[in-house]
Amino acid sequence: MTWTIAFQAEPPGSGGLIGLILRMGPFADAILALLLIFSLVSWTIMLRKWLTFRNIERQSRDFVGIFRKSARLSEVNVACEHYRGTPLSGVFAAAYQELNAQLQNTKNKEGNPGHPVLTERNLAGIQRALQRASAAEISMLERNMSWLATTASVTPFVGLLGTVVGIINAFLGLGLEKTASIQAVAPGIAEALVATAAGLFAAIPAVIGYNQFIHGIKTIASEMDDFATELLNLVERSFG
Repeated sequence: MTWTIAFQAEPPGSGGLIGLILRMGPFADAILALLLIFSLVSWTIMLRKWLTFRNIERQSRDFVGIFRKSARLSEVNVACEHYRGTPLSGVFAAAYQELNAQLQNTKNKEGNPGHPVLTERNLAGIQRALQRASAAEISMLERNMSWLATTASVTPFVGLLGTVVGIINAFLGLGLEKTASIQAVAPGIAEALVATAAGLFAAIPAVIGYNQFIHGIKTIASEMDDFATELLNLVERSFG
């Protein structure tokens, strides 16, 4: 008995998503490469931000504990060297430096070696130092956030551009065929839609990451304001 095995030819649209990507033209490949770069950079930024924010949360909790337990501000200033990962240490260091400058200036003017007393003007200077330090720390936290915002807003349109050009090419190729059918145009349209999917794949994580990190920055800014108020009250009670 003779067995005959017939092999069916692979249809043009088969191969799944990988097959579609491999068959795409140079323009579509350039679009996908650009979206891949956006996506990789965004994921790198989000990973680094996540590690940074987790370290800030841990160190801020420990630094506030040391600040509240220490009997002298000089002890907290020494501890700042070990807690550089939290913005609170930078805020405290700026205020401590300004406090020493104000106290030295007060001693030189009064010529009194006793306990110095700070005026409202001196306290206002320390408050300005706290505000400058807080603004500098926020600027550091906001670094590279613009890239996430750009990725979230631009990549869907980049993917749409690839899709529009791909559909145009598909219909141009269809115009050269003698007979028009869905089987002839469907593979080209499917390949074009891959660019839109890639754009959304790059944009959606960037949107989520941007919103989460903006919320985290606002939380840290609120913590710095609370810490600055607590520090300023302590200085006012001690030298007011």
